[in-house]
Order: sequence, then structure tokens, then C-alpha cells
Amino acid sequence: MKDLILSPTAELVVASGVPQILTQVRPVWQAKDLINRVKKLLPVDPSSACQRLFNAGIHDLREKIVIAGVDIAADAAKQFKLPPVNNPEDIEHYQTSKIIDLSYRMGLLSRPEWRRVSRCYEIRRDLEHEDDEYEAGVEDCVYIFETCVNVILAKDPIHLIRVTDVKELVEEPQPAVPAESLLTDYEHAPQPRQEEILKFLTAVAIDEEQAELVRQNAFTFLKHFSDITQNQVKLTLAGHLQEKITRKGPSRLLIRIAVAAGVLPYLKKNHLKDFFSSVFQQREKVGHNWGAFSSHGELLRSFKDIGGLVHCPAEERKEILKWLVLAYIGVPGGRTSYGNIRHVFYSNTAAPLVEELISESSDIIRSELHKLQKDKNIKRAIENEHIQRRVDHLLDLVEEDIGNG
Repeated sequence: MKDLILSPTAELVVASGVPQILTQVRPVWQAKDLINRVKKLLPVDPSSACQRLFNAGIHDLREKIVIAGVDIAADAAKQFKLPPVNNPEDIEHYQTSKIIDLSYRMGLLSRPEWRRVSRCYEIRRDLEHEDDEYEAGVEDCVYIFETCVNVILAKDPIHLIRVTDVKELVEEPQPAVPAESLLTDYEHAPQPRQEEILKFLTAVAIDEEQAELVRQNAFTFLKHFSDITQNQVKLTLAGHLQEKITRKGPSRLLIRIAVAAGVLPYLKKNHLKDFFSSVFQQREKVGHNWGAFSSHGELLRSFKDIGGLVHCPAEERKEILKWLVLAYIGVPGGRTSYGNIRHVFYSNTAAPLVEELISESSDIIRSELHKLQKDKNIKRAIENEHIQRRVDHLLDLVEEDIGNG
């Protein structure tokens, strides 16, 4: 009869709202006897109820690991020096503490969640060895119930995005854009899976034997994934791309991929300097004079594809910016071959692209653009009032950006 007498602790646990917390458990677990036993034990023996609920949480984590993928579990275990995983049976026999660690490393638990569940494990061990000197406190029981329910038992299993899911979309015979649900799945995918997907997309983008539409789809997916890719994954991908750089330096295609994936800043600075130096040399070869307008379109559009001025090293950026300004402001005009008067001769092809490039990088080049007014070539050019107006317009573009921000 002693077990049926409500202890002061049990009354406090019930009064703390624990029964209401249990209502948040997923229906699939609500229907199981284990949760029913927890509910019956709670008013009588909160410590045992806590242990049983914690056991349910760990069992749920085991199932979620298998659902997420044994291959991901195996990679995570190997990478973080956890016991090896080769099949679902290995997960069944994993130690409790290692299941918590593996769940975290696979991305099934966030770091704060991992710390909370680990703390529950410590409390559970104390409860198992409970004697006359130790009795579970109300705060211990409430902590275990809140954590096991809110962090584990209330959440559905994560069906991890797979490389084949992305492959099927990228290879469609039409322009493809990832759906919001796919982006969410990718964002919550663990590090190894994100790496797999990005390396696949990189391989497609590089492969010249692939259809141009498929390669373009790969670039589209890389851009959409960029902002939601884990930093460690970006570092790994940058290393992967770095290995593909030859003694000739990075190709434009590789730089374009790095920009799309958001990893360009992680490449070696010397390689970036070499590449953007060659970009400037190419512009010098074409020239900024309005007479070369037929070459300016492809030249500047390809520059936009690799991020424009945003990722240029400082010295190379100053040189390219000056070229862009000279191409934009042109030279004093006169009578055209059609008999019209133009105050300034400038490249109609280059002008709108230059405006876009400067607007997109306004925060970076604002001060440099102002300083260019003192450059001897530009200073001489703006003695012409019409050219001065064109310089003023470029300055307005970067100042307008401040107002819009």
C-alpha cells in the first residue's frame, strides 16, 4: 500500500504541469503502452516515470537515426570517432550516451538540444542509483519531461534529402528551381549529406559533356543552397575545388562555381589575385573605348557571373573599377555619322552593365569611387561638363544605396 501513497514530490511534479507536457507527444507514441505506463507512474513514482520517458526518447532517437540513413550514420560515426555503424542492428546496440552524440553529429539534434539530452542522461543515471540519500527533485523530473518531449518525442523523424532527389530535378529537360520544401530539407541535412549534394552539383557544373541546361540547373541549385549551407561544409567544398586548380591558376568556370556556392572567399588569396589580375588584363586588351562596344557585353556579363567587384582583391578591384568608370564616362562627343550631335561618345553596351556592377558593390567601392575623381585620367576627362555629369551619376548610384538601406 506504501507505493499508492502520493509523495510530496509526486504532487509537486503533477502541479508543475508535467501531464500537460505529455499531451505534446506524437500520436504514434501516444498509442504505445510505454507512454501509458509513464502516465500511470507519474502520480505515484515520478522517478520511475522519468526513467521510462527517457528510455522512450532514446528509443525514438534510434529509430530516427535509421530513418535518416545508416549511410549518414556511418559517415558521422567515422568522422567523429564514434563506434562504427554498418547496419541498423549496430544502432540497436549503441550505448545510450553514444546514441545522443551520434544524433547530434548527424544533425538530428542541435547543439543546445544535445546538451539538454546529455544532461537528462546524467540525471537518469542518478535516478537509477537512487537511495535514501538521493531523491529526484521536482526540477529534475520537470527537466527530463520537458526535454524528452519537446526535443525528441514531439518531433517527427527527419527524412533526409538524398543526392538522387536533387539529381532527378537537375536533370529535368527544363529550367529547374528547388522548391521551398527541398530547401528546408537541405538546410536540416547533416554535414556529410550537404557535402555529397554540393560535390554532385559541382561535378555536373564542371562536366562539359553534360547538356547546357543541366549544367545551368546545377548552378541554380548551388546558388539557392549557398545561404543555408553549413560553414564547415563550405570549407570542405572550397578544399575540394582548390584541388582542381592547376598551375595555370583557377579557371573562370571554377571561380563561377565557387561564387555560386558561396565559397569563393575560402579559396587561397594568391589564386584569387592571379585570377582577377588576368580579368583586368583581358579588359585592358579589349579596351574601354566606346569603339570596342561590340566586345563589352560578353566581357561584362561574364564578370557579373563571377560576382563582379564584390570578391575582387583590393588592388585588382581598384584597377578594374577604374576601367569600368572610363568605359562608362566615355570621351567628349560631337557629330555622329547620322548627323546627330552627341555630347559624349560612350559604349551603350557597357553603360547599363557598369551601373549594375557598381550598384551591386556600392558598400565596397564607395570610397574608391570618390577617390577616382583625383585620378589624372579621370580628372582630365571631367573637365568636360557632360562627362562630369556621368561621373556624378555613378556617385549617385552608391549614395542612393545608403538611402535605400
